Amino acid sequence: MPNKHGDFVWYELAAEDVDAQQDFYSALTGWTWEVSEGQPDMPYHLFSANGVQIGGLMELTDEMKANGAKTNWLGYVGVDDIGKGVDGISAAGGSIHIPPTAIPGIGQFSMVTDPQGAFFYIMQDTSGEESHSFAKTEPKVGHCAWNELMTSDPEGALAFYSDRFGWTKASEMDMGPMGKYHLLDHGYGLGGVMKKPDEMPISAWTFYFRVPDIDDAVATIKAKGGNIIVEPMEIPGGDFTTSGFDPLGAYFSIIGSRK
Repeated sequence: MPNKHGDFVWYELAAEDVDAQQDFYSALTGWTWEVSEGQPDMPYHLFSANGVQIGGLMELTDEMKANGAKTNWLGYVGVDDIGKGVDGISAAGGSIHIPPTAIPGIGQFSMVTDPQGAFFYIMQDTSGEESHSFAKTEPKVGHCAWNELMTSDPEGALAFYSDRFGWTKASEMDMGPMGKYHLLDHGYGLGGVMKKPDEMPISAWTFYFRVPDIDDAVATIKAKGGNIIVEPMEIPGGDFTTSGFDPLGAYFSIIGSRK
């Protein structure tokens, strides 16, 4: 069935060194790579898990870096109408950083921020192809398994995304000094929202990609020049998660089982 309004449909890494990032994430997740033929003036590297496209990798240009862009991950949320999506985000206090832009044969996208300043893309897909980047119903190695927003205003963010994309709050967990963790539902478990720690400079999304074994993944991260912030932590359901920085400084998260 087609993706619905409010689904995460794509994940993108912008980086200064494409070869280094491909080497790191291939070893970590098993992704395979190919170059899109649609943008010869700006190569776009597609990554797949078991033959299913998950996202893309683009190299930061000198102009992007001059404007403050750094190596980072962003997600794309599908919308039914890109014009209404942009207008609604502006009206709700968000900002438009790249106006609706066409990708021939695929659709239109726009880079935006929510009212708390977290960056993401919206995407109106006209290709007719269904995205399987996010594993909605069952664990899939190499796919995104969880979308998490750390924000300065969880209640405000929940209202913003609920109004724009139809997400609902399924439940919440008490995280003690870290506050409440709000679980998001979109007909399936979409992700979570929590208050960002004071030392985190901006509100931001992070995406948890599934790896076959969490301990093997941690060893790979360290061997390939990345670093983790905390040792793997068990979460409800028996999986383990950890987060860290890749060799070029992009923040990332992984989830996996322990043998």
